[in-house]
Amino acid sequence: MKFAVFDCDGTLVDSQFVISQTMNLTFADFDLPQLEVAQIRTVIGLHLAEAIEQLVGDAPADTTFSEMADVYKKNFVALRQSDDIQEPLFEHVGTVLTSLAESGVTIGMATGKSRRGVDYVLAKHEFTDLFTSLKTADDGPGKPHPQILQDAMAEVGAVPEQTVVIGDTTYDILLAKNAGAQAIGVTFGYHASEELIAVGADRLVDSFRDIPATLEELWED
Repeated sequence: MKFAVFDCDGTLVDSQFVISQTMNLTFADFDLPQLEVAQIRTVIGLHLAEAIEQLVGDAPADTTFSEMADVYKKNFVALRQSDDIQEPLFEHVGTVLTSLAESGVTIGMATGKSRRGVDYVLAKHEFTDLFTSLKTADDGPGKPHPQILQDAMAEVGAVPEQTVVIGDTTYDILLAKNAGAQAIGVTFGYHASEELIAVGADRLVDSFRDIPATLEELWED
Protein backbone atom coordinates (compact mmCIF):
# COMPACT_ATOMS: atom_id res chain seq x y z
CA MET A 1 0.00 0.00 0.00
CA LYS A 2 1.24 3.45 -1.00
CA PHE A 3 -1.30 6.13 -0.08
CA ALA A 4 -0.87 9.69 -1.40
CA VAL A 5 -3.39 12.19 -0.08
CA PHE A 6 -3.67 15.53 -1.85
CA ASP A 7 -5.08 18.85 -0.75
CA CYS A 8 -7.18 20.60 -3.41
CA ASP A 9 -7.07 24.42 -3.32
CA GLY A 10 -3.51 25.66 -3.73
CA THR A 11 -2.18 22.17 -4.48
CA LEU A 12 -4.18 20.79 -7.41
CA VAL A 13 -6.04 23.92 -8.50
CA ASP A 14 -5.17 27.62 -8.27
CA SER A 15 -8.39 28.86 -6.69
CA GLN A 16 -7.11 31.91 -4.82
CA PHE A 17 -8.75 34.42 -7.15
CA VAL A 18 -12.24 32.92 -7.21
CA ILE A 19 -12.12 32.36 -3.43
CA SER A 20 -11.05 35.97 -2.88
CA GLN A 21 -13.70 37.24 -5.28
CA THR A 22 -16.40 35.25 -3.49
CA MET A 23 -15.15 36.25 -0.06
CA ASN A 24 -15.27 39.95 -0.93
CA LEU A 25 -18.75 39.60 -2.43
CA THR A 26 -19.79 38.08 0.88
CA PHE A 27 -18.13 40.85 2.88
CA ALA A 28 -19.97 43.42 0.74
CA ASP A 29 -23.26 41.72 1.61
CA PHE A 30 -22.47 42.38 5.28
CA ASP A 31 -21.03 45.89 4.73
CA LEU A 32 -17.53 44.73 5.67
CA PRO A 33 -14.28 46.08 4.18
CA GLN A 34 -12.80 44.41 1.12
CA LEU A 35 -9.55 42.45 1.60
CA GLU A 36 -6.55 41.81 -0.62
CA VAL A 37 -6.01 38.39 -2.22
CA ALA A 38 -2.79 37.92 -0.25
CA GLN A 39 -4.66 38.21 3.04
CA ILE A 40 -7.52 35.94 2.05
CA ARG A 41 -5.30 33.15 0.75
CA THR A 42 -3.69 32.74 4.19
CA VAL A 43 -6.90 31.07 5.42
CA ILE A 44 -7.55 28.87 2.38
CA GLY A 45 -7.73 25.29 3.59
CA LEU A 46 -9.65 25.97 6.79
CA HIS A 47 -13.32 25.22 7.29
CA LEU A 48 -15.21 28.10 5.71
CA ALA A 49 -16.77 29.54 8.88
CA GLU A 50 -13.41 29.37 10.65
CA ALA A 51 -11.67 31.06 7.73
CA ILE A 52 -14.20 33.90 7.76
CA GLU A 53 -13.81 34.29 11.51
CA GLN A 54 -10.03 34.61 11.17
CA LEU A 55 -10.43 37.29 8.51
CA VAL A 56 -13.23 39.25 10.16
CA GLY A 57 -12.51 38.89 13.87
CA ASP A 58 -16.00 39.71 15.14
CA ALA A 59 -19.19 38.73 13.35
CA PRO A 60 -21.54 41.55 12.30
CA ALA A 61 -24.48 42.21 14.61
CA ASP A 62 -27.32 39.68 14.52
CA THR A 63 -25.44 37.13 12.44
CA THR A 64 -23.01 34.23 12.89
CA PHE A 65 -19.98 33.02 11.00
CA SER A 66 -21.99 29.97 9.96
CA GLU A 67 -24.60 32.23 8.40
CA MET A 68 -21.86 34.18 6.64
CA ALA A 69 -20.50 30.89 5.30
CA ASP A 70 -23.95 30.09 3.87
CA VAL A 71 -23.96 33.45 2.05
CA TYR A 72 -20.47 32.70 0.73
CA LYS A 73 -21.71 29.38 -0.68
CA LYS A 74 -24.61 31.10 -2.44
CA ASN A 75 -22.24 33.66 -3.96
CA PHE A 76 -19.88 30.93 -5.11
CA VAL A 77 -22.69 28.98 -6.78
CA ALA A 78 -23.83 32.16 -8.54
CA LEU A 79 -20.29 32.76 -9.85
CA ARG A 80 -20.03 29.20 -11.06
CA GLN A 81 -23.36 29.39 -12.87
CA SER A 82 -22.28 32.60 -14.56
CA ASP A 83 -19.01 30.94 -15.69
CA ASP A 84 -17.17 33.90 -14.12
CA ILE A 85 -14.81 31.56 -12.33
CA GLN A 86 -11.04 31.00 -12.42
CA GLU A 87 -9.94 27.68 -10.97
CA PRO A 88 -7.22 26.28 -13.29
CA LEU A 89 -5.07 23.26 -12.57
CA PHE A 90 -1.46 23.85 -11.66
CA GLU A 91 1.01 22.69 -14.29
CA HIS A 92 1.60 18.92 -14.62
CA VAL A 93 -1.24 17.95 -12.24
CA GLY A 94 -3.14 15.84 -14.77
CA THR A 95 -0.20 13.82 -16.04
CA VAL A 96 1.26 13.24 -12.57
CA LEU A 97 -2.00 12.04 -11.01
CA THR A 98 -2.64 9.70 -13.92
CA SER A 99 0.92 8.34 -13.74
CA LEU A 100 0.66 7.73 -9.99
CA ALA A 101 -2.63 5.88 -10.37
CA GLU A 102 -1.26 3.74 -13.19
CA SER A 103 1.78 2.84 -11.07
CA GLY A 104 -0.41 1.43 -8.32
CA VAL A 105 -0.44 4.34 -5.87
CA THR A 106 -3.72 4.77 -4.02
CA ILE A 107 -4.77 8.41 -4.37
CA GLY A 108 -6.91 10.31 -1.89
CA MET A 109 -7.97 13.88 -1.23
CA ALA A 110 -8.34 15.68 2.11
CA THR A 111 -9.57 19.23 1.72
CA GLY A 112 -11.39 22.06 3.42
CA LYS A 113 -13.45 22.48 0.25
CA SER A 114 -17.08 21.34 0.27
CA ARG A 115 -18.02 18.06 -1.39
CA ARG A 116 -20.03 19.95 -3.99
CA GLY A 117 -16.98 22.07 -4.83
CA VAL A 118 -14.74 19.01 -5.04
CA ASP A 119 -17.19 17.18 -7.29
CA TYR A 120 -17.25 20.22 -9.60
CA VAL A 121 -13.43 20.36 -9.84
CA LEU A 122 -13.07 16.62 -10.43
CA ALA A 123 -15.78 16.56 -13.09
CA LYS A 124 -14.44 19.66 -14.84
CA HIS A 125 -10.94 18.21 -15.11
CA GLU A 126 -12.07 14.57 -15.57
CA PHE A 127 -10.33 13.24 -12.47
CA THR A 128 -13.29 11.57 -10.80
CA ASP A 129 -12.00 8.01 -11.31
CA LEU A 130 -8.49 8.71 -10.00
CA PHE A 131 -9.39 9.20 -6.33
CA THR A 132 -10.10 6.17 -4.15
CA SER A 133 -10.91 8.33 -1.10
CA LEU A 134 -12.39 11.84 -0.90
CA LYS A 135 -12.62 13.66 2.43
CA THR A 136 -14.05 17.18 2.42
CA ALA A 137 -15.32 19.86 4.77
CA ASP A 138 -18.56 17.87 4.96
CA ASP A 139 -16.86 14.81 6.46
CA GLY A 140 -15.47 15.95 9.80
CA PRO A 141 -13.53 18.59 11.71
CA GLY A 142 -11.38 20.95 9.67
CA LYS A 143 -7.61 20.79 9.32
CA PRO A 144 -5.36 20.41 11.20
CA HIS A 145 -7.59 18.03 13.17
CA PRO A 146 -6.53 14.54 12.00
CA GLN A 147 -9.96 12.90 11.75
CA ILE A 148 -10.51 13.19 7.99
CA LEU A 149 -7.06 11.74 7.29
CA GLN A 150 -7.53 8.97 9.84
CA ASP A 151 -10.89 8.14 8.26
CA ALA A 152 -9.29 8.12 4.80
CA MET A 153 -6.57 5.71 5.93
CA ALA A 154 -9.15 3.41 7.48
CA GLU A 155 -11.23 3.55 4.31
CA VAL A 156 -8.41 2.34 2.05
CA GLY A 157 -6.63 0.12 4.57
CA ALA A 158 -3.47 2.23 4.95
CA VAL A 159 -1.41 2.89 8.06
CA PRO A 160 0.32 6.22 8.83
CA GLU A 161 3.74 4.89 7.77
CA GLN A 162 2.33 4.25 4.27
CA THR A 163 0.61 7.63 4.00
CA VAL A 164 1.95 10.92 2.66
CA VAL A 165 -0.04 14.16 2.56
CA ILE A 166 0.75 16.65 -0.21
CA GLY A 167 -0.36 20.22 0.42
CA ASP A 168 0.50 23.89 0.23
CA THR A 169 -0.43 25.16 3.70
CA THR A 170 0.65 24.65 7.28
CA TYR A 171 -2.82 23.16 7.89
CA ASP A 172 -1.99 20.32 5.47
CA ILE A 173 1.38 19.61 7.06
CA LEU A 174 -0.10 19.62 10.55
CA LEU A 175 -2.95 17.36 9.41
CA ALA A 176 -0.35 14.78 8.38
CA LYS A 177 1.73 15.15 11.53
CA ASN A 178 -1.29 14.93 13.81
CA ALA A 179 -2.22 11.62 12.17
CA GLY A 180 1.33 10.22 12.26
CA ALA A 181 1.85 10.49 8.49
CA GLN A 182 4.56 12.20 6.43
CA ALA A 183 4.06 15.40 4.45
CA ILE A 184 5.27 17.07 1.27
CA GLY A 185 4.86 20.83 1.02
CA VAL A 186 4.41 22.41 -2.40
CA THR A 187 6.04 25.81 -2.73
CA PHE A 188 3.75 27.11 -5.50
CA GLY A 189 0.71 27.35 -3.22
CA TYR A 190 -0.49 29.81 -0.59
CA HIS A 191 1.87 29.48 2.41
CA ALA A 192 5.58 30.30 2.39
CA SER A 193 8.22 27.56 2.30
CA GLU A 194 9.65 28.56 5.68
CA GLU A 195 6.20 28.20 7.24
CA LEU A 196 5.84 24.67 5.86
CA ILE A 197 9.26 23.68 7.15
CA ALA A 198 8.57 25.20 10.57
CA VAL A 199 5.56 22.93 11.16
CA GLY A 200 7.35 19.76 10.04
CA ALA A 201 7.20 19.24 6.27
CA ASP A 202 9.39 16.24 5.43
CA ARG A 203 10.10 17.49 1.91
CA LEU A 204 9.38 20.54 -0.27
CA VAL A 205 8.81 20.48 -4.03
CA ASP A 206 8.83 23.41 -6.43
CA SER A 207 6.94 21.63 -9.22
CA PHE A 208 4.12 19.11 -9.26
CA ARG A 209 6.17 16.85 -11.54
CA ASP A 210 8.69 16.38 -8.69
CA ILE A 211 6.08 14.71 -6.48
CA PRO A 212 6.37 11.06 -7.69
CA ALA A 213 10.11 10.84 -7.03
CA THR A 214 9.71 12.59 -3.68
CA LEU A 215 6.94 10.20 -2.67
CA GLU A 216 9.17 7.23 -3.48
CA GLU A 217 11.96 8.68 -1.34
CA LEU A 218 9.63 8.94 1.65
CA TRP A 219 8.16 5.47 1.18
CA GLU A 220 11.64 3.97 0.87
CA ASP A 221 12.69 5.72 4.08
